[in-house]
Amino acid sequence: MNTFLARHLQDTFQVSPVEAEQIAAFFKPLELKKGEYFLLADQFSKHLGFIESGLLREFLYHDGREITKWISGSEYFAVDLGSFLFGKTARVNMQALTDCRLWVLSKTDYAGIGRAVPQWPEIEKMFIARCFTVLEDRVVSHLALSAEERYDAFFRYNPELFNQAPLQYLASLLGMTPETFSRIRKKRTRLHS
Repeated sequence: MNTFLARHLQDTFQVSPVEAEQIAAFFKPLELKKGEYFLLADQFSKHLGFIESGLLREFLYHDGREITKWISGSEYFAVDLGSFLFGKTARVNMQALTDCRLWVLSKTDYAGIGRAVPQWPEIEKMFIARCFTVLEDRVVSHLALSAEERYDAFFRYNPELFNQAPLQYLASLLGMTPETFSRIRKKRTRLHS
């Protein structure tokens, strides 16, 4: 029984303990070593993952540059929704930055949850809405905030990543060069010391 995932589902989606346990029972454990891939671009996503521990980086290549889309840590879901739900090839690579423990749900089991959990359509709608909201927040952040404001906002919600993830990946994630990121980081360090 996966009590870690069940607790997260219960807290995040306001489902009953029984429903959370029913959903969590569909997930299987997966260990990734640092450097291993959960998903490769141009392949089909066959799993939705939930990270119990470790860091997973989503990245893609554009005009010969590697761009970090997101870095997920504990209690984050990892999935290329377009690939997983609509059968398109994945746009991103997902690689373990550290050893990771995930709980994964296959496409077949994902389809089976609806038969086992009557409230699944509402829960699924909440999951997709949360994914959309995170994406919307990122777009607004990139359009409306300066580099320093994006740095501050990301640091406020993800301070642990600044000690765990390589800084060039954080810079890419925030849409800035490593030099700009370092300059802002030095400035913030001086202000707080």
